[in-house]
Amino acid sequence: MATVDIKIPPLGESISSGILATWHVKDGDVVKKDQPLFELETDKITSEGLAEAAGKISLKAAAGAEVKIGEVVASIDTSAAAEQSEGGEQKSEPKAPESGDDQKAPAPAKETPKSDAVSPAVRRIAAETGVEPGGVPGSGKGGRVTKGDMLAAASAPAVSAAVSAAPASALPPSAPVVSPPSTGRRSRRKMSKLRQTIANRLVSAQHEAAMLTTFNEVDMSAVMDLRKKYQDDFTKKHGVKLGFMSFFTKAVVHALREVPSVNAQIDGDEIVENHYYDVSMAVSTEKGLVVPVVRNCDQLDMAGIEKAIGEVAKKARDGKLALSDFEGGCFTITNGGIFGSMLSTPIINAPQSAILGLHAINERPVALNGQVVIRPMMYLALSYDHRIVDGKEAVTFLVKIKQAIEDPSRLILSV
Repeated sequence: MATVDIKIPPLGESISSGILATWHVKDGDVVKKDQPLFELETDKITSEGLAEAAGKISLKAAAGAEVKIGEVVASIDTSAAAEQSEGGEQKSEPKAPESGDDQKAPAPAKETPKSDAVSPAVRRIAAETGVEPGGVPGSGKGGRVTKGDMLAAASAPAVSAAVSAAPASALPPSAPVVSPPSTGRRSRRKMSKLRQTIANRLVSAQHEAAMLTTFNEVDMSAVMDLRKKYQDDFTKKHGVKLGFMSFFTKAVVHALREVPSVNAQIDGDEIVENHYYDVSMAVSTEKGLVVPVVRNCDQLDMAGIEKAIGEVAKKARDGKLALSDFEGGCFTITNGGIFGSMLSTPIINAPQSAILGLHAINERPVALNGQVVIRPMMYLALSYDHRIVDGKEAVTFLVKIKQAIEDPSRLILSV
């Protein structure tokens, strides 16, 4: 009997273990090569383990267990695949027609993915939305349909309209909701590895840094007018919408150049000065907040920044971020305004020295040239490490951003 061991693959120098979050197969199932077997959740990313060969699988680790890199979590008996293949070939021999040539062969049925070819998340979304995985172009390995593909297909106008217009009796039944075991009015579930790491790092940042937050407000009229004037032409030329994040990213790069102490960090008893502009972008996902990095923001134009942000955000939502996507960021932007936040004090993304918090845009009365006028205003918050950034530098940095947003021509002139 030939067997192939399924081991936890190496995921990076800083990762030594993970949580085997979910098995996509059952003990004794016959699997295909490159079929998704399990989801591994680490303190940074969630990855899938694939079958290295076809055959009958034997599970050696339970879902929810902590496993080490290199640990054997399953084995595959490849002889079972050979026996099934031989049996399938005997069954697939063509049968000669019994009647004349005028008899037409029945049309082949539309091929749909087998239940073991898609993940449980895909099956759940299919049951809830009515979107068939067989009709969705797959972006995964070997054309496999991913959760992100299903969500994108479900959000398409045609699909949404069709589902909403269908009678209740025609819609597929929703997948049963399994509640965690509870006693009385409470329930418990294990904290994910990602959530544990987020919690530890946030507490660590507050304990290790002399964190302080300064605030300002910015009039968004100029940026909003520019977007309204050029949005259609911008979208037509670049294939991406012009958002607020590209303006703020350019403003951050401009301010980092003007106040270089913000683009530095403490390492022991040394100050490390960064001479590049890789900006971390906070992205909210189902499993928690992640901060992938957009590289070389000083070298990208507005369209390039919008595309780069869109790409890392999609990878974050689809769970496809790699370790390299988190490394090297020198400053972070977080936008709580998309959830309606009016004001907050963001926590520094260590080992960086500062983070900019954006908030909701609200029309407010402001004094302008001796008159009270209504303007779309946003509060800005800059949290910084006071050990390396002085108050004067922090305020100057925030003022530079305010000036660049209220008068975007400054970004072109670098003033």
